Amino acid sequence: MFCSLFRQLLIVWLLAAGQPVQAEISVADDTGATIRLAQPAKRIVSLAPHLTETLFAAGAGERIVGTVEYSEYPPAASRITRVGGYSRIDLERVTALRPDLIVAWQSGNAAAHLDRLRGLGIPIYLSQSNRIADVAGEIERLGVLAGSAAVARSAAESFRQRLAGLHKRYGSRPSVRTFYQIWKQPLMTVGGRQIISDVIHLCGGNNVFGQLSTMAPTVTVEAVIAANPEAIVASGMDEARPEWLDDWRRWNSITAVARGNLFFVPPDLIQRHTPRLLEGAERLCQHLETARSRRPAQ
Repeated sequence: MFCSLFRQLLIVWLLAAGQPVQAEISVADDTGATIRLAQPAKRIVSLAPHLTETLFAAGAGERIVGTVEYSEYPPAASRITRVGGYSRIDLERVTALRPDLIVAWQSGNAAAHLDRLRGLGIPIYLSQSNRIADVAGEIERLGVLAGSAAVARSAAESFRQRLAGLHKRYGSRPSVRTFYQIWKQPLMTVGGRQIISDVIHLCGGNNVFGQLSTMAPTVTVEAVIAANPEAIVASGMDEARPEWLDDWRRWNSITAVARGNLFFVPPDLIQRHTPRLLEGAERLCQHLETARSRRPAQ
């Protein structure tokens, strides 16, 4: 009887030993910090609209239990519990959702808020995509953290192929000096490290304030006039073309104004670091191509 019991225990032990062990998940975020999870995240809080959208693209939408205001794409994101805005997070709401992963925006979320959440032992993935190509890698990393790596790899590969197509089509086109306007008062643009500057470069353009290291520097009208862009591109706050784009018409000494090169790209398509960024890139590339077509005949 003892031998029989011993054999049964031995069989159970051997079977258990043969079972695959769930390996720890390890991913480096955009700051170089390593995020380790014992298993794929099941309860994710996203602290920026573009991160919510990217999580959906990575196949992790159903695992998001909390997000911030203006997280409205895809439509399913509108039904997720809100935890404030990306710059004013309700920390009590976040902790009440019992997340096993927080996905945050390095240059958008308050460092003090993130430190408090980190102090509670919640793993935080920090995102800061400054180049278009970074978006694909982020999709893949978020897919690994959420256990949806296969979906994420497919989405990332599709993104890379489309990006390569845009680069092939527009990357070697004649340069267009471009001023990108984020806002009117104060007058704000994008510096060389900002992802929109990379979009301009992709389209064969040259950001006239690309030498500035600040992500969203404030400039003067006089500085724009001195830079003399061939194209002025704005995005505004929503899908409507901002009326202040036409304020430039009074400065007809600017080449962009003289040739009617005042263009608009919806902000959701170019100011969010998501797969839809390529839609915004396509529109901006077409605008710069229009600017090229309006050059005087040589």
